[in-house]
Amino acid sequence: MSTETNNEVTRNQMDTSNMDKTPSNDDKNIATITHIGGTVFSFVPALIVWILKKDENQYVEDQAKEALNFQITMVLAYMLAGVLSWILIGLIFFPIIWVLNIVFCIIAAISTSKGEIYRYPFALRLIN
Repeated sequence: MSTETNNEVTRNQMDTSNMDKTPSNDDKNIATITHIGGTVFSFVPALIVWILKKDENQYVEDQAKEALNFQITMVLAYMLAGVLSWILIGLIFFPIIWVLNIVFCIIAAISTSKGEIYRYPFALRLIN
C-alpha cells in the first residue's frame, strides 16, 4: 500500500471510532442549542451548525441534519397554511404548526442534552 492509501485508511478508522463513542458535553450542548434555535430562528441555526460541524463530529452532524430537515418541513407547512388561508382554513393551521414546532423542538433538546439520538416523528428527510 502506498502512503496515501494508509492515510486514507487511518482517516476512515478515525471517523468510524468517532461514531461509537458517546458524545461529549460540548457536543450535547451544540445539538441542544441547534434544536432550541429552530423555535426562534427556523432552519438557520441547524444549517449553520451542519455546515460548520459536518466533517468534525458525527453526533452533531446527525442532530443538525435532523433539526434542519424538521425546520424545512415546518417552513413547507407554513407555506401550505398560507396558501390554505385564502379559503380561511389555513388560519387554523398557523397556531397548530407553531405549537408543534415548539413542543417537538423542546423534546428534541431534552433528548440531545442527555446524549440520545432524536428523530422527529414527521419530518421530511430531505438532507441525507
